[in-house]
Amino acid sequence: MSVAIIDYGSGNLRSAAKAFERAAADRGGGDKIVVTSDPETVRKADRIVLPGVGAFADCMAGLSALPGMIAALEESVRKAGRPFFGICVGAQLLAERGLEHGVHKGLGWLAGDIVRIEPKVASLKVPHMGWNDLRFCRRHRVFDGFADGAQVYFVHSYIFKPASAADVVAEVDYGDAFPAAFGRDNLIGTQFHPEKSQALGLRIIGNFLSWRP
Repeated sequence: MSVAIIDYGSGNLRSAAKAFERAAADRGGGDKIVVTSDPETVRKADRIVLPGVGAFADCMAGLSALPGMIAALEESVRKAGRPFFGICVGAQLLAERGLEHGVHKGLGWLAGDIVRIEPKVASLKVPHMGWNDLRFCRRHRVFDGFADGAQVYFVHSYIFKPASAADVVAEVDYGDAFPAAFGRDNLIGTQFHPEKSQALGLRIIGNFLSWRP
């Protein structure tokens, strides 16, 4: 099985690739992890990963700047239904719009906007950074074996505000509850960084590698 991690000039690519390689090795080493900016490689991949670090508009611009990449994603993910994993801003790009320093169009695969965190507790700082507990809203194969209280690592200032609560898989509380994992069908996105979440993060990645939507 081949896994394409998209290199579009944004994202913690080295850490993400190493985490996926480690999870693949734990599964028996038969999976091929490729970091690529080539749309044809993405078209041929069995699974697709979109990491992301930075501002929404910059990440979307970087993805759009790769000739044919968005078309390849539409073909592979939307039409062919191949499993897709978005990480942090890579997950946020699934939304219709990002409201960071203006209004910016996203991929539009999930209805909703990306908005700034506004904690109801004044002492909580933005960006939200560090380990926090997950609370699951529904079962999902990528989180098999997990229960409320599982701790994962976050670094972000913006969150997904979904149009439908049905798209939320797990929440985190940071002065208010907001989506920590979301998706539908063959899409899964995490606001947290599985590649920085140690053993639990590797389990999430391993579950994704064996997930059959």
